[in-house]
Order: sequence, then C-alpha cells, then structure tokens
Amino acid sequence: MNQSASPSTREPQLFALEASRAFGEAVAHALGVALARHEERRFEDGEHKVRPLESVRERDVYVVHSLYADAAASGNDKLIRLLFFLGALRDAGAARVTAVLPYLAYMRKDAKTQPRDPVTTRYVAALFEAVHVDRVVALDVHNLAAFQNAFRIRTEHLEAAPLFARHFIAALPADAPLVVVSPDIGGMKRAERFRQLLGARLGRELGLAFMEKARAKGVMTGGRLAGEVGGAIALVIDDMISTGGTLAHAARVCRERGATAVYAIATHGLFTGAANETLAAPEIDRVVVTDSVPPFRVTGAALRGKLDVIPLAGYLAEAIARLHAGGSLVALATP
Repeated sequence: MNQSASPSTREPQLFALEASRAFGEAVAHALGVALARHEERRFEDGEHKVRPLESVRERDVYVVHSLYADAAASGNDKLIRLLFFLGALRDAGAARVTAVLPYLAYMRKDAKTQPRDPVTTRYVAALFEAVHVDRVVALDVHNLAAFQNAFRIRTEHLEAAPLFARHFIAALPADAPLVVVSPDIGGMKRAERFRQLLGARLGRELGLAFMEKARAKGVMTGGRLAGEVGGAIALVIDDMISTGGTLAHAARVCRERGATAVYAIATHGLFTGAANETLAAPEIDRVVVTDSVPPFRVTGAALRGKLDVIPLAGYLAEAIARLHAGGSLVALATP
C-alpha cells in the first residue's frame, strides 16, 4: 500500500490491548481489517510498557479498550495502560488517535454531592487530554452533559438504544402494549430517547413512566411510580446494573401497578454485590445487557437463565468506519 496515502484513504488501523483482545478481534472482523500487533511487557517491579509493533505513522488509529475491573486487573490498571499506549501512538507519528471505550470508568462521579467531593469525570478527561488523544468515543455514559463538558477534545457518544430496539422488536409480539420506564428522574432523557426510537420502528406510540428515587451515601430510597404501566410490558432501562437494587425496586413497583411483564435493560452489566440474587427476583422476566462488560460475575443459575447479552462488535465497527470516512454517527441512532 502507498505509504504516502492520506489517513482517510487508507483503512483504519485498529488496536486492542490484551485485556480487551477478544472484543477487539470481534470488532476487527466486523470492520474487515486485521487487528494491529502490539507488545505489552511487565517488568519485575510491576511497571510496564506498551508499544505498537507496526508503523502507525500518518495513520488513522483506533484503540478499543473497555475499562471495567476484573480478577486480572482493576479499572485503574487498565486505564493507565491505555493512556501510556495512546501516548506511545502519538509519539510514533500517528496522524489521528481515537480511544474507543465500550465502558468508560469513573463516569458516575460527575458532580460534587458532598463537601470537598472530587469531580472524577473531569480528572479522567484531563488524563486523556494529557497524552494528546484526538478523540474519545464512549458508549452510554452515566451523564451525557457531564461527559461532553468534561473533555476539551472531541468526544463522540454512542447509545445502545438501537440494539435494544432491534432486540425487542424480534423478541416481543408486534402489538404488545409497551411502556418504557426510567428507574429514576435522572434517566428520563435516556428513557425518552429509547421510547421514541422503539416507537418509531414499531410505528406506534409507546407509554412512558418513571420512578421517584433518591440516593445519598450509597443508600437508595425508592418512591412512587409516575405513569401508567397496568396491562403493559414494562421496559425498565438504565445505563448500568451494579447491585441491581434500582432495577429490582422498579420492577417490583411496576408489577404492583399491574405490569404484565418487566424487562430490565442496561448497557453495562457490572453485576456487583448481591446482583445474582437481587435480579433473580420473579418480578423481573428478562435482563438485557450488552457485552461492554462480559457477564463474568453472573454465577447464579436463576439470573443466568434469564440473561440476554447483545454483542456490540458490529455496532462499534460501523461507528469506526463512519468516523474514519468523515461520516456522521447520527444515522446509527435514528429510526
């Protein structure tokens, strides 16, 4: 291939760090490119280095890495390895460097809610800026406005709503009464976007409801359900599942108000704490997540039996292809 070709006329160059290799290989396959080679080396004192094993000079480079904690590495470990690698790519002459983050850690702490609280979202943004990344692509962050305002570099935000819509169109009867439910007021915009998208694809109006909820110092108090769910299937949608308490509470209230079935939906399935037991509750018919975080913490048979995991590789590959060609991501989320 002509090494003098502009970055936009050559295929995108895709890397995935070892902790996200399987995910990166799936994205590369969907994109129709080979996953670029790199080296990760750990030194005796615990320090490490990461470097590309292929030339990246004047290339349009994408690095796929999901920043969830697992038994092998914490979110902190994954973040620092990613930052060092992004810096190495810039130093090696890449024309453009984009971090593609199916799960971006530290996005929940985006405001001061207690005296002298940190605003961790802003600090993480500063770290990406420090290694001169051109662009950050993230999927369903906790607070979209906070994410966009934290970064001074270009950001792209993807939503899993189109994938969830496709899933439920195939899984549910076409004429089933549906109500989209936000488990708290803060998630209303997310729920409304999903309601509009799914309704447009079904060609009919869907209901909308939300739970009143408050959380302070890790303790959640649930309130009333605003909206009608009686006689309908309730689709309770959130950005993530941690312990599952929020979704389980919403499901219980929806059932008490006459919902015929409840589906718990979240982009990021962390399944921490007692999630295996909490989400096994009979009020929840199915739990639907993406593979932004592999469901390795799902060990209970009851939850495993009603869990649907939607793959993201094709969706992210399409986003990368559009970004590489200078296209728009808007069409990915339109009806």
